[in-house]
Amino acid sequence: MYNYKKSTTLGYSDTVAKVRDELKKEGFGVLTEIDVKQTLKTKINVDFEDYIILGACNPPLAYQALIAERDIGVLLPCNVIVYTQGGKTFVSAVLPTVQLGKVGNPKLLPIAEQVEGRLKKVVDATVSK
Repeated sequence: MYNYKKSTTLGYSDTVAKVRDELKKEGFGVLTEIDVKQTLKTKINVDFEDYIILGACNPPLAYQALIAERDIGVLLPCNVIVYTQGGKTFVSAVLPTVQLGKVGNPKLLPIAEQVEGRLKKVVDATVSK
């Protein structure tokens, strides 16, 4: 298990907007945004369902992680995705405890736990009514 995922009754566009709002509430900014559907169409002329990757960052927690492990930047930012499949919309976030746990630096665990708790809140708040 490497992600925390739930489906929602909201449409794709509403879900993306809600995820952005919930990320902001949890102290995250969106540093990167990849519209996978558009990229695949432009680059290889493939039709794909709606799919966006939002690279989210919480600066104070990212700073703590960088102090604990300088090379941790290869695993940042934390990705949150919204996509449609089979007529349903899904929200999924990386599990930082899994991702950063592979590094083997015990100083990262409490940071990863904080980030993961916040990302789970984002997913839960996005799919709740």
